[in-house]
Amino acid sequence: MSAFEVLVWTLRLAFLGLLYLFLAVLARGLLRDLRAATSQTVRAAGALLVMAAPAGTPAVGATMELETISTIGRDADNVVVVDDPFASTHHARLTFRGRVWYLEDLGSTNGTLLNGRPVQGAVPVGFGDEVAVGQTRFRLEPASGT
Repeated sequence: MSAFEVLVWTLRLAFLGLLYLFLAVLARGLLRDLRAATSQTVRAAGALLVMAAPAGTPAVGATMELETISTIGRDADNVVVVDDPFASTHHARLTFRGRVWYLEDLGSTNGTLLNGRPVQGAVPVGFGDEVAVGQTRFRLEPASGT
């Protein structure tokens, strides 16, 4: 082997070693970020206080913590489950975007009311506003501890 070939092979191996070192550092950083993200506790930005529930579920005065995207309806896969014959299985959705909650009706039969007015599209909701799903009424509150 000539000196030139040895130099080329040395450069190839050095490049390969640097490439593996870069990938190892990248993987270590990604794992650290992933561990940090999973160890953080997710805190709800809001809660619904039950104001009226003629069917009895949820109980009047109960507070339910909301997720960033929370659905309301009769089906068990909703974040807020209501036992109300006038509520659809997937009735409405509350979404927290930035610093504002938005309420939208999901095509329910009886509609969703915000402070007594029908909801059309996604409308902003403030703390203290009342949301009616069927005969069940809620008030949006800040999450406990905020």
